[in-house]
Amino acid sequence: MGIGIFGGTFDPVHIGHLRAAEEIRESFGLEKIFFVPAYIPPHKRGKRIADIDERVGMLKTAIRGNAYLRFSDLEIKRGGVSYSIDTIETFEKRYGEVYFIVGLDAFLEVDTWHRYGELFSHANFIVMLRPGEREESGLDALPRDLLDMVTRIDESTLLHASGRKIYFPRITQLDISSTRIREASKNQKSIKYLVPDRVERFIQQRGLYNT
Repeated sequence: MGIGIFGGTFDPVHIGHLRAAEEIRESFGLEKIFFVPAYIPPHKRGKRIADIDERVGMLKTAIRGNAYLRFSDLEIKRGGVSYSIDTIETFEKRYGEVYFIVGLDAFLEVDTWHRYGELFSHANFIVMLRPGEREESGLDALPRDLLDMVTRIDESTLLHASGRKIYFPRITQLDISSTRIREASKNQKSIKYLVPDRVERFIQQRGLYNT
C-alpha cells in the first residue's frame, strides 16, 4: 500500500476534489491521501488567492470525519514558493511508495514545473482524466527528453525507466471549479452542493470571495 499526495491551491476545496480523492484511494488501494495546500503556488504568483489560514480552515473542515483523507502542512511550514519536487521527495523519505495526484490540465504543463525531469523518479503519477479526455493527451504532454524514458504498459499506464508508473485513470465527471465557486460567491449566488455544507458555512461566515 502506498500513500497519495493531492496538492493544490484549494481556493476553495470542493466536492470534485473530494470525490476524486475517494475514487483514487479506492481504485489504487492507497492507505491514505494527503491534501497538501500550496503556501505560494508557483503558477499563481501575482494572482489574488485566499489567505493560507482560510484555505487550511476550509480543507480541514471538508475532510473531517474521513479517516483516509489527511491534511498536511508540509508546504506551509517550508514557506516560500511551493514546488512539487520538494514535497514529493519529503513524502518519499517518510513513506516510501508515493502517488502524486494531478489533473490532466495541470499535467499538460509539467515541463514548466521546477526540476520536472526528476519528478518521475521519485513518485508514481496519477493523472486524472474526465470523460472526453484522452490518454494520448497526457503522453503528448511529456517533454521530449522524457519520452525515451517511458514505455507503454497498456492503454492507461506508462512505465518510467526508474520503475515508477504514470497512470491515466478516469474519474467521475463533476463540472465544478474553484473559479466558478469564487465567482458565484462574489455575485451572491448559491454554492450549495458545489462544496460540502461545512465549507459553505465557513465561506459565508468569513465573507470569503465577496469582494
